[in-house]
Amino acid sequence: EVQLVESGGGKVQAGGSLTLSCVVSGITFADYKPGWFRQAPGKEREVVACIDTGDGSPFYGSAVKGRFTIAANNAENTVLLQMNSLKPEDSAVYYCAGAELCSATYYYTKLEYWGRGAQVTVSA
Repeated sequence: EVQLVESGGGKVQAGGSLTLSCVVSGITFADYKPGWFRQAPGKEREVVACIDTGDGSPFYGSAVKGRFTIAANNAENTVLLQMNSLKPEDSAVYYCAGAELCSATYYYTKLEYWGRGAQVTVSA
């Protein structure tokens, strides 16, 4: 059984930082590329970041580029999302996810795995 379990969500003031963690079991990074997407109430799913665990190259959504950093530990099957300079518009449920390739297309249309999500709330 494939499981993705997120942790590290919470509440923070604008300008602050949070780190989300995801532990993956039942599948390895050799089989898929891990990443994160988010969804706020009444809004469409938004790709946040993913990483090609083969060469380490990341992809970031335009809304978070320069503020968020994704990192993966292949040996431990974990993926982190470091979020800095948080803004109220970053408030959403953040989901750890996986797809065959790390790209916006695959993360928007061909996701294969995702967790239950972690709430991030940023106050002004």
